Amino acid sequence: MSDLKNDRFLRALLRQPIDRTPVWMMRQAGRYLPEYRATRAQAGDFMKLMMNPQLACEVTLQPLDRYPLDAAILFSDILTIPDAMGLGLYFETGEGPRFAKTVKTQAEVDALPIPDPEKDLGYVMDAVRTIRRELNGRVPLIGFAGSPWTLATYMVEGGSSKDFRAAKTLMVTQPAVLHALLDKLAQSVTAYLNAQILAGAQAVQIFDSWGGALSHTAYQEFSLAYMQQIVNGLIREHDGRRVPVILFTKGGGQWLEAMSETGADALGLDWTTDLGLARQHVGGRVALQGNMDPSMLFAPPARIREEVARILACYGHCGGAEGLASGHVFNLGHGIDQHVNPAHAGAFIEAVVELSAAYHTPV
Repeated sequence: MSDLKNDRFLRALLRQPIDRTPVWMMRQAGRYLPEYRATRAQAGDFMKLMMNPQLACEVTLQPLDRYPLDAAILFSDILTIPDAMGLGLYFETGEGPRFAKTVKTQAEVDALPIPDPEKDLGYVMDAVRTIRRELNGRVPLIGFAGSPWTLATYMVEGGSSKDFRAAKTLMVTQPAVLHALLDKLAQSVTAYLNAQILAGAQAVQIFDSWGGALSHTAYQEFSLAYMQQIVNGLIREHDGRRVPVILFTKGGGQWLEAMSETGADALGLDWTTDLGLARQHVGGRVALQGNMDPSMLFAPPARIREEVARILACYGHCGGAEGLASGHVFNLGHGIDQHVNPAHAGAFIEAVVELSAAYHTPV
């Protein structure tokens, strides 16, 4: 087992006693940091930055050098898998990710390969290995992937969408084609996350960014079922430790009970769900991660601190029955906005560090 100087994050995910609530931020290595913008300019563009393991490592570590964070997250993108399948990922300024090809027919699904993580996505695995080496046990490293449904929306639409018209049309007119695509993506994500774990990721998160756009029954059939398939196939112990799995469906607060039955260790929440009620719904089966509105970081630092205090109180004391803790990882309810003042992000993190110990039994 490799030594970790700070395992607070992993212990919280496994609902073990800790001294305070751990904190990290989705998209914590990002454009709100001037040092990130400088490294990205050096790389030339986002794709070149992401595909350079040394520079990906550099930007992964940048927020840790600024803030007392309890975890690092691999700098990459959820769309690496469709890109490795041959769809041709590129980024248009001001428009976000786009694909040169789309997938809308059974023949196009059949033609898609399942990427070999080391051969086709080796730059990601090299980044994981490089980051783990440079972290040197400072904090755990989180690996991640997009959920099959979320990846499928980009592949069918050809990029970002507000109404998912093409993906939902496929869902209601040719569900068998969509199921075939989702199954192939679930196999690919499972292999990809397992390769990240073997390369050094100590926890993994599945980002289901667009699951909240589905109806109740469609979510169960076209999103949750395939995340369940992935969870069933993941490596759960490596390097002498359990590897926790976090599921995050944006807009998925109404499905927490079903999500808690997948075998995942923790569930991410966006800011539209009451954290205290969520804790009641999951009944101690899983840890919870979240869930401050990222827009709160535009408020003055004193107001940010008030909101942190409110959320901590909403979740309550992290003690539990029979010595088990009821794990809470503090995070934003989605990624940090690129226009946030870095000092405000610091105020958020420092407030969690300073205020959360009161909600834990001394260990």
